[in-house]
Amino acid sequence: MIIPIRCFSCGRLVAHIYKPYLELIEKGESAEDAFKELGIERFCCKRMIVSHVDLIDELLKFPRLQ
Repeated sequence: MIIPIRCFSCGRLVAHIYKPYLELIEKGESAEDAFKELGIERFCCKRMIVSHVDLIDELLKFPRLQ
């Protein structure tokens, strides 16, 4: 849904890194180079960014339950 604010394992803030990560990947950089540029070193934080699936746009298509 929405990227978590903090890493579940270590508690580091990761939400602000998601969009710059996607922009670097779209430019053609490798994931490892993007993480180095953004300052992400821990595997747990990398997992939070790489494994995120953005479903909010898909969910907004359905009507709201009353």
